[in-house]
Amino acid sequence: MNESSETHKREADSEIKEDLVASKKSRTESSEVGLDENAVKVVTFHIEADAAEDKGSRHTMEDACVVLLDASLDYPGNLRCAHFAIYDGHGGRLAAEYAQKHLHGNVLSAGLPRELLDVKAAKKSILDGFRKTDEALLQESAEGGWQDGATAVCVWVLGQKVFVANVGDAKAVLARSTITDGFQDHSDGVPALKAIVLTREHKPIFPQERARIQKAGGVVSSNGRLQGRLEVSRGFGDRQFKKVGFIATPDIHSFDLTDREHFIILGCDGLWGEGLPVAVVSRRLVREAVRERRCKDNCTAIVIVFRRN
Repeated sequence: MNESSETHKREADSEIKEDLVASKKSRTESSEVGLDENAVKVVTFHIEADAAEDKGSRHTMEDACVVLLDASLDYPGNLRCAHFAIYDGHGGRLAAEYAQKHLHGNVLSAGLPRELLDVKAAKKSILDGFRKTDEALLQESAEGGWQDGATAVCVWVLGQKVFVANVGDAKAVLARSTITDGFQDHSDGVPALKAIVLTREHKPIFPQERARIQKAGGVVSSNGRLQGRLEVSRGFGDRQFKKVGFIATPDIHSFDLTDREHFIILGCDGLWGEGLPVAVVSRRLVREAVRERRCKDNCTAIVIVFRRN
């Protein structure tokens, strides 16, 4: 091994040790979710989650995130509730911070099921929570004289059901085994995983978004931006664009946790293995984006790992 290779190996080993130490110091939470006692079969999952962020080459950090393993707040119930979210601010941090503080509470107050799971009711409460949050944010921004906005990608785990909601271009990606029981189909005993994108980006240049914007009287310019300025067509805030088709209505997707679901990665637009602590994984994702791929934007990632008990 030449001197350059030895130096590279020492640096890599040092980074791994630093990450392991950081993961022990950081907030790493866990919880169990499962079917209630009256269900035919009880399957419980241990959840680990952690977040990492870096402002990249930007002068300020405009992202905000949420990691709540017990997200019941003032709405206790028999049904376990966990919540995770990334809010990617633009034009400032106020909109991201407002959504960070209020969205989940608004979703709960809108009727998120806390006893028996009702998928239709859960999706309606998430939809209503997004609407209520945006309306209140717009009022506060008008009173405060600020105009920034934020995209969002959010996850709720209710019992054994996962709900994913997003506005804008932040993404959620699920790692799912390609075989039923999640066991090995590689010679080394490691399950083969398939990456499944759970969210749909909202860009002004997409046909469905463009048609909605034009119907509202807005314009998608030749550079693909709303009114020549905004790269996304949905999000919180941005009150100056609300009358020209910019909305906070999320796409909502749901699925059941089974043996095949391993982990979910939430990432803002600047972002784009198991066996290590989730804090290490999330930090490595952000480091890869910022240091190796020269991401100039704020970068935030949340890793949510599901482990069957």
